[in-house]
Amino acid sequence: MDILPVETWFEEFQKGFLHIAGPCSAESEMQVLSIAEALREASPPEIFRAGIWKPRTRPGTFNGVGEKGLKWLARVKKEFGYRIAVEAASAKHVEQCFDAGIDIIWVGARSVSNPFSVDEIASALHGKDIPVFVKNPLNPDIDLWIGAIERIHSAATGKLAAIHRGFSPFERTLYRNMPKWEIPIELRRRINNLPLICDPSHITGDSSLVYEVSQKAMDLSMEGLMVEVHTNPGKALSDCNQQLTPEQYRDLRKRLIIRKPKFDDPGFLNDLEELRNQVDSIDHQVVELLGDRMKIIKRMGDYKFRNNVSVLQMERWLEILKTRTEHGNSIGLDTAFLEQLLKHFHQESIRLQTEVMQKRKKEANGLSDKPVTE
Repeated sequence: MDILPVETWFEEFQKGFLHIAGPCSAESEMQVLSIAEALREASPPEIFRAGIWKPRTRPGTFNGVGEKGLKWLARVKKEFGYRIAVEAASAKHVEQCFDAGIDIIWVGARSVSNPFSVDEIASALHGKDIPVFVKNPLNPDIDLWIGAIERIHSAATGKLAAIHRGFSPFERTLYRNMPKWEIPIELRRRINNLPLICDPSHITGDSSLVYEVSQKAMDLSMEGLMVEVHTNPGKALSDCNQQLTPEQYRDLRKRLIIRKPKFDDPGFLNDLEELRNQVDSIDHQVVELLGDRMKIIKRMGDYKFRNNVSVLQMERWLEILKTRTEHGNSIGLDTAFLEQLLKHFHQESIRLQTEVMQKRKKEANGLSDKPVTE
């Protein structure tokens, strides 16, 4: 895939890093101008981002101001000198952005998840000299992500970058969207000259977690950050919990340690570091799953108490030991290791269920604030 060297189309990349910041949504002309000014005073980014069209999950929520917001952003560009980035979700959006002098278009996760939408956007981009950022799809499907990049590349000028914004979890986790760092790492392995930018706001869904995810992205040598910033996040019309204030954004940038390889070094991550990053991602998921497991264990303890069932069910424990060990053996795991691990799980399960049952017993006896005696 003939992707142009990013430093030839963004001089900021000569500095080794790209900062993109702005509100989740453009809400009013005064709002975008005030945020642009506050960012200039706090820590000006190279690119000012704002959503104009907002594809929301539920009807009745703020769907964006539409085309009129492009005029507001044109004023931001003129008065503050920022390049402007906007999400486009249709051919009409692309045309309107191009006519308004928007500098960068990004294709959002919902659009990337639908090849028909990507085809429509790609057709509208044909022959247009404008950089395009492609977010990952909602689900952790690297081939779908690469397919969208290929479709855009077939129509655009080769000025491409990918944005990692995390993947929708099936259950609630610490983050709004699971990072699954191994997927952007694999994307870089397959397309090693593709710039990769992290969107920690959408990964976390929580402004207090944006720094740690941003630093992780820097440790993986990503080329930039796209961060949502609002002068009054609590009053934002969309995604209020994940947006930083301009002052918090300034502090974020001050705290970041940027470990940036040279652009002429294609092996910016060696094989060992790539494997470590994959292990880190899997470990995070294992811990999340363990937390879910123990929540269910506590519910089991409560159910056993209400039905006068003992904590230890030997037949069930032997079944677990046998079936999990057999499954582990089938995928190459050592029997002794598995048995030791499962015993630790079982001991913790017994401890938690016993704790729940003792608590329920005290509550039933009206002794919730006194030690348990047998």
